[in-house]
Amino acid sequence: MSDLVTIDINERGVADVRLNRPDKYNALSPQMFDAISLAGEALIDEKSVRAVVLSGNGRGFCAGLDFAGFRGMAGEKTERVERHAPPSNRPENGAQWPALVWKHVPVPVIAAVHGVAYGGGFQIAMGADIRVAAPDAKFSVMEIKWGIIPDCSITQTLRDLVRLDVAKELTFTGRIFESPEAAELGLVTRVADDPLEAAMDMAELIATKSPDAIRLGKQLFEDSWRADTATGVKMEAQLQGRLIGSPNQVEAVKANFEERPPRFADPSQEQRI
Repeated sequence: MSDLVTIDINERGVADVRLNRPDKYNALSPQMFDAISLAGEALIDEKSVRAVVLSGNGRGFCAGLDFAGFRGMAGEKTERVERHAPPSNRPENGAQWPALVWKHVPVPVIAAVHGVAYGGGFQIAMGADIRVAAPDAKFSVMEIKWGIIPDCSITQTLRDLVRLDVAKELTFTGRIFESPEAAELGLVTRVADDPLEAAMDMAELIATKSPDAIRLGKQLFEDSWRADTATGVKMEAQLQGRLIGSPNQVEAVKANFEERPPRFADPSQEQRI
């Protein structure tokens, strides 16, 4: 695993994932794109993980594409890097997968945003299930500044959060806005003075719940949110059928009646990318 992204999993199964290029505001070089993808992939099959907190070291979450990338677009010579390819069964390219991989991590992913989340950094934050942001955090769909469109899976993430006209306005203007407006628009779940602490507290709470129910709950929403009614209600029934009577579901009931903390086993379901 690259030191550009670090992963620390505590004894309760909370994975603390940090973008770790603080001298560059965690800007997205080719190596950084790849390190984020690999970090997400590494967590997909970690059955001991109960929740993930995604944040950035240093002064901000992620400032977007590294300026070296823009120099390359301007015709200047830049170093060619062998890129990590997404899994062969996925349609995303190497710039899209770092944002969308978090939707395929089977447990909740909470982004803790401070400083800035611009361009590709904004889109990576949108790939999380939940976003907690500092009051003065700044956001921008900034690609228009450089004469390009956002292309880090924004079509698959922003559509679930804001109206189409809002997505267009943010994309066409590239304007910078702060957390209060982001929360009003639906881009931020919660504003907190210390977003990392708040995100970790939320993750710790999630980690106390049945891991089977948490994972299947995420799958339910990811797979059915834009489906038709028949597909949605069928999926609810199928996934509930897998849970009722399973060891962790029985343990949840017993723990409640016995007024004690539950002792959940790692989930047995196979996960897919």
